[in-house]
This record gives sequence, structure tokens and C-alpha cells, in this order.
Amino acid sequence: MAEQTNIAAGRSRIARNTVFLYFRMFLLMLIGLYTSRVVIHALGIEDYGVYGAVGGVVALFSILTGSMSAAISRFLTYELGRKEAHPDRVFSSAVSIQLIISLFVILLSETAGLWWLENKVVVPEGRMVAARWVFQFSVLTFVFQLVSVPYNAVLIAREKMDAFAFIGVIEGLLKLGVAFAIAAAPLDKLIFYAFLMCLVSLIVRLMYGIYCRRRFREARYTWSLDGGLFKEMFAFAGWNFIGAGAGVLRDQGGNQLLNLFFGPAANAAWLVASQVNGAVQKFVTSFVTALNPQITKSLASGEKDYMMRLVFKGSKLSVFLLLLVAAPVLLYADPLLSLWLGKTVPEHASYFVRGVLLLSLIEAVSHTMVTAVLSTGRIRNYQLVVGGLVLLNIPIDYVLIRWLGAGPGVIYQVAVGIALVCLAARILFMRRMLGMDVAAFCRDILSREAVVTAFALLLPRWLFAGMQGSLWMIAAGCALTVLLTLAAIWILGCDRSERSFLIQKIQAFLHR
Repeated sequence: MAEQTNIAAGRSRIARNTVFLYFRMFLLMLIGLYTSRVVIHALGIEDYGVYGAVGGVVALFSILTGSMSAAISRFLTYELGRKEAHPDRVFSSAVSIQLIISLFVILLSETAGLWWLENKVVVPEGRMVAARWVFQFSVLTFVFQLVSVPYNAVLIAREKMDAFAFIGVIEGLLKLGVAFAIAAAPLDKLIFYAFLMCLVSLIVRLMYGIYCRRRFREARYTWSLDGGLFKEMFAFAGWNFIGAGAGVLRDQGGNQLLNLFFGPAANAAWLVASQVNGAVQKFVTSFVTALNPQITKSLASGEKDYMMRLVFKGSKLSVFLLLLVAAPVLLYADPLLSLWLGKTVPEHASYFVRGVLLLSLIEAVSHTMVTAVLSTGRIRNYQLVVGGLVLLNIPIDYVLIRWLGAGPGVIYQVAVGIALVCLAARILFMRRMLGMDVAAFCRDILSREAVVTAFALLLPRWLFAGMQGSLWMIAAGCALTVLLTLAAIWILGCDRSERSFLIQKIQAFLHR
């Protein structure tokens, strides 16, 4: 009885938190897309590409920090799922670790990072001074974001998604203000943009800190480094470093390869694709952010069957939510980019957009599986295999571009191929580590995802192949694609119990 009560309460929290996160997502998507349009018009393609290339140098240091950020989130959430929890010691140790790492990042940035900027990054003539300023502000921005990680983790672990959503919306509005400010500024727009983005990061960091200190007892930091916990977190982070670092190296390393072989214009196209992917991914990350704490807490409390149901349903919903938005973008990338950016669409942008969205669809299948595996804490073999596979992206990209003359789009062709292999590896690890029924997953989840995706992409392409040109024709094609995708999800993606459940919820809502 108690287990059923906990499951019902967990579902209620997931639903409530998903609503808050989708409110955040919808506003941030609109604000982010409009902000990007203003910024690229204000900076121009070359300066926009310089910002992406220089910022990418700093982002490479998240190879060192991403694994620890994941460790902090996992340990805080797992601690809160235990009956005898002491989240205050986890939080204080986490902040101390992030402060130490921040000092290390600053030292590394001002040595190896500056050397790479001065000697390897392709910057247009006369823009190196601006690039140096962008680099320094990007380092500070990165440090502010790094120190905010424990506070973000507390909000997510406590499942306070209303506050998380509210602060996120304020951050989006501040970035919109930055876009208008640089458009009107008589200063060097690139330097001014980097400075204002750094200022926004500082403001957001303070907001998270003030809210968490006032609402959660464990978020009151005191300097401490619990020796046993420190060792345990670093052991987890050490193995997770392979997976987290491999993902960063694939994305930001690919960005640097584009700069080395194809110049800042290719970085601008990469940044545009990343902006589109970030906006589309919000439809999934909002849902997964609400779901992840329940997966970790259910494993910590011994409710393994409930956790596995969350993993299965979470995989299916992640793919379907992403597909609803990605399908029209995949089919109408060129006219949508022209509508969004006007005449400032970088070369290769539409190909990059399609590549990154296909990659995201493949990875969405295993979002909840990754959370479940990380929740166990036994991640050495998993990270060695999956992280090792992802690490192959950069050497393969380099060989294909440098020695075989491949074009810039090859970075996504390679990434999609390796992502499919990684998906198979994750499924096998779920069976080995958590006893997942692979046959049931392939039959009930993976096959439905594949059929719905094929239907959502191929049928609209065949039916609406001639819908190009006018704004109204593009809008009609996108709307019809979404409707056909919804129909495919309802008929082919949902089983009978899921359709009955949704009908009951819709009827209850209409009756109310």
C-alpha cells in the first residue's frame, strides 16, 4: 500500500513539474530563437562564427567539469532518496570541489587555452584583440556556471521545478535584453556581447544562490571536504569523465575542426544548428528533468520495477516529444532558416540542422537509460565502452577531412553512425546491470519509436513534396506534418492501455 502511495505521489510530482518545465521551455524557445536572430544580424556571420569558435575553446574545458557536475546531481538526488539522508554534507563538499575546479580551469585557460587561441583558432584579420576579450569573458561565464551547478542540483533533486522554471525565464529575458543592447550599442559589438553574457551568468548565479539558501537548509554552504564522500564522488566522476568528456569532445572538438579546416563561417553554421537543436531539445529535457529524480530515488529506495517502468515510458515519450518538433524542421529546414535569419543564413546551416536533429533523435531513445545506469554508481565498464565509442568521432572526422577531403557535414554523418552503435551498447548494459528485458524493450519501445519516426518523416515528405515557396504553404506543411506525427504516435506509438489512460485524462479535463 505504501509503495502504491509513493508511486502515485511520484507520478503527481512528475506531472506537476513537467507543466512548470514546459512553461519554461515554451517561453525560452521563443525568446532564444528571436534572440539568436537579433544577435546574428547585429554581429554578422564572421563575428558570430568567431564567438562560436572562441567560446568553443572554453567549452572544451567542460571535459574536466562535466563529469563532476553529473556526480553532484547524482549524489544529491540519491541522498535525498535514502531514509537517513544528510544532503547538507553532500552540498557543502560539492561547492568546495567546484571552487577548486574553478581555480584549475582558470589556470588552464590562461595557459593552454590562450596558446590554442593565439596559434590555432582561425580569426579574421584585425579581430584577434576582440577574440581575446571574448575568451576572457567566456572563461568568467564558464566559472559562474560551474559554481552554480550544486544549487541547480538542489532545485532538481528537491523537484522544485517552479523556481527552476522562473529563474530560467528571467535568464531568457535577460539574454533578449542583451541582444537588443548590442544591436544599438556604438561599441565593438562582439566584445560588448561577451561582456553582457558574462554579466547575465553572474546575475543568474546569484539568483540560484539566494533562493536555495533561503528555502533549503542543506544549501547553506560551509567550507568542508568530507574525505570519504570526496573520494566516492571523485571515483564516480573519474569514470564518468570518459563519457562526459567524450560528448564534449565530439561536439566542441568538431567545432574546432570546422574552424581549422573551413574557417569561422563554418562555426557560424555549427552555432546556428546548435541553437536550433537547443530549442528543439527543450521539449525533451523539460520532461526528462522532471523524470530523472524519480528514476534515481526509486532505485535508491529499492523500487526497481517502478524505476524500469519509468525508463521504458520515458524513452518512448522522449522520442515522441522530440519528433513532434523535429519532424517539420527536418522536412523544411531551408525555408524555416530563411524565415528565421533572413539573408544571413550561413552556408551548410540546413545540413548541420538536419544532422544534429537526427543525432538527437537517436540519443533521445536512451536518455532515461543513461540516468538509470548512472544511478547505480557502478559505471566503470559502461563508460569505458560507450565513452570510448564516442571518443572515436574526432579521429575519424580528422582522417576523413584531412586525408580524404570530406566536407564539413561529415562530422554529423560520423556522429549518427557512432550514436547507433552506442545505443546498442547501452541496451546491453541495461540488461547486464539492471536486468532489463531487452526483448520487451525492443518489441514495446524501440520498434514503436522506429515505426512512428519513419511514418512521421517519410509520409509528409511524399504528400507535401511540392509545398515550398510562400509562407502560408510552409506553415501548412509544418502543421500537417505535426498532425500526421500525432496520428502516428496515437495509432502506432501508444498501446491500448496508454490510449485508454490518455482518453480518461482528456475526458476528466473537459468535464472539469
